[in-house]
Amino acid sequence: MKRTAAGRLRGLRRLLTLVFTGINAAGLIVFAWLLVHDDEERGDRQLDADLQRTTAVVARLLQYDSASSTLVTGFVSKDELNDQCPQFYVLPGASGQFRPYSSARQCVSADLATLGGFAADAARDGKIEYGQFRGTDDRRLRLRAEPVRGRSGQYIGAVVAVNDAQPAYEAHLRYTLAVFGGCLVLTGGLGLAGHFIAGRAIRPAAAALEQQEILLAETAHDLRTPVAALRALAETSLRHPEQTTELLPRTVQLASRMGGIIDSLLVRARLAAGVDELAVQPVWLDQLVTGLVEDTPSDGASVTVTAAPSRVLVDPGLVQRAIGNLLDNALRYGRQPGQPAIVHITVAGGRVVVADHGPGVEASVAEGSLDRFASGSGSTGLGLSIVRWVAQAHGGTLAVYNAEEGGAIFDLSLPVDGSGG
Repeated sequence: MKRTAAGRLRGLRRLLTLVFTGINAAGLIVFAWLLVHDDEERGDRQLDADLQRTTAVVARLLQYDSASSTLVTGFVSKDELNDQCPQFYVLPGASGQFRPYSSARQCVSADLATLGGFAADAARDGKIEYGQFRGTDDRRLRLRAEPVRGRSGQYIGAVVAVNDAQPAYEAHLRYTLAVFGGCLVLTGGLGLAGHFIAGRAIRPAAAALEQQEILLAETAHDLRTPVAALRALAETSLRHPEQTTELLPRTVQLASRMGGIIDSLLVRARLAAGVDELAVQPVWLDQLVTGLVEDTPSDGASVTVTAAPSRVLVDPGLVQRAIGNLLDNALRYGRQPGQPAIVHITVAGGRVVVADHGPGVEASVAEGSLDRFASGSGSTGLGLSIVRWVAQAHGGTLAVYNAEEGGAIFDLSLPVDGSGG
């Protein structure tokens, strides 16, 4: 089924929402990655600062004994770092021949062979090595291996300091989850905001298109009957030229009615667009209804009017059309099969009540019968939608319900003129 222009606009709203949300989500993901990466580097820098302080101090305290070709750690064992965390080791490299040394306090459980490998790499390359690995208890550890020189200037080993990285890792993991969770919530909020903004931006165009569609549909609905009647009169005149004089006034009347329908629809379109305003004036509602019934062919139907003087503040052209739609609806659909329509109209206190003796409307769709293309009585519903629009435009109401004895009742309420009558 081909989508309407208003439907395509609603699809555009969804597309705009997706694009807006996607762009914001991409930006938030990049921002979140930068935050997470910065937090990880900050955590590593804090760990490395403690490690650097330890290895630097220990390296300065080491002494090299030329006679025995070994490192002397006597000053290291007397320093306060020996009993603090992070723990450290003095380990030989490939060219070093001295006994390994470890600090007195063991803060984490680390594999000495793994540490020796980092020490050998630092001594071989002559540069500081950083690394992360898991201890023997599966905790995350971070180390710094600083190479040390012998008397000849050759690197003979390294000072390796080890710190517990597990708390920093867990804190970083919590931070990561918080950042990406916040981004997810923010993305959802931005998606809703984008949907709202896109709706606000598209709503005027969608409303204008919908009004245009309604106007075209109602124009076709209202003109269908007079156009058919006009065609029938023209065909009759062609077949029976002697009746042309009799048929001509009816033809002119139908043409005038069609012009009035078009004018009313154009007025409604301009009112809905905000170009014009209602031409409100005091109107005797009882006289308007009585005159309308007198000018409407009943085609054998029984139409009675009970009216009390009632003056309202309305646009007479629009209200006449609305009441005409109610009367036309009752004459068309307010009858039993094979029987003429029986319609009774009551006018009083700014209200016009049109009751018929037809099949009525289903209670479950009484409200739906006011929407276009939906009516429990079998009509298209366009006429009733116009009545509802006229009522709402004047600040009134239209109620539809079934009578206990059968038939439908349409109750149109309009603002009463309190200045008189």
